[in-house]
Amino acid sequence: MNAIPRVVFDTSTLVSAALRTGSLPYRALMQALAAWELCASLEALAELDRVVRRRKFARYLDSESRLAFAALVRRNARIFDVPEACVLEVDPWCRDAMDNKFLALARIAEADAIVSSDEDMLVLHPWNRIPIVGPADFVAGLGEDWR
Repeated sequence: MNAIPRVVFDTSTLVSAALRTGSLPYRALMQALAAWELCASLEALAELDRVVRRRKFARYLDSESRLAFAALVRRNARIFDVPEACVLEVDPWCRDAMDNKFLALARIAEADAIVSSDEDMLVLHPWNRIPIVGPADFVAGLGEDWR
């Protein structure tokens, strides 16, 4: 276990946090930033940048605020190199192969938890002894012994 616990957030959870201040994903992220080390890869950050730029989110939050949120995540995340070979070696795989990058990141970062709103990820809990929890469980379990 790391001196400061490490956590990986998937893109869907981060986007939900960006679009709804005060929501459970937002609260989970704020708690993580306060007491955990947020782990990311360049690929995960690039995906976040691409997704927050989608026009369909303009009805929820203006573009400038969405980009500022992505920059906040980037500034506060510790970046880990996740080679494609490591993503291809993920075992067991996620039903959504696009999410394997988060599993590989969690392994490389020696993460203590993964926070996801995606059922494809949540069904893997625990994945290789790494808890995969939803934002509500993360908020409720902060400081508890589920890590």
